[in-house]
Amino acid sequence: MIKFYLSFLLMFMGITGFSYPEKPIFSNNFDVIKWVNVYPNPATSYINFEFEANQNYKNYTLYIFSFIGKKMNDYLVDGSKIVVPLDDYYRGMYVYQLRNQNGIIVQSGRFQVVK
Repeated sequence: MIKFYLSFLLMFMGITGFSYPEKPIFSNNFDVIKWVNVYPNPATSYINFEFEANQNYKNYTLYIFSFIGKKMNDYLVDGSKIVVPLDDYYRGMYVYQLRNQNGIIVQSGRFQVVK
């Protein structure tokens, strides 16, 4: 039975031209455009969101969520930098989302608050 299975497998591989491609189908070198720099991370009393100067952020909104999904704040992006005071934030992980005027997430990330 094993001989039959192996001969069938070898015949199938020969018919279908089973071979490994020389180049991977998908490249693992993705060009990630980073529109927002977040620092300091981890943060204690404030966190900065700095935006690329050559982009038009008209009607873009920055959302901040707790790690369990509670919306903490949202800010309309009107300049090149937003400073968020962390007085009402507890220690833990937070997620930010930069959304365009259509509500599509163009960048997201996380930051940590340590107090």
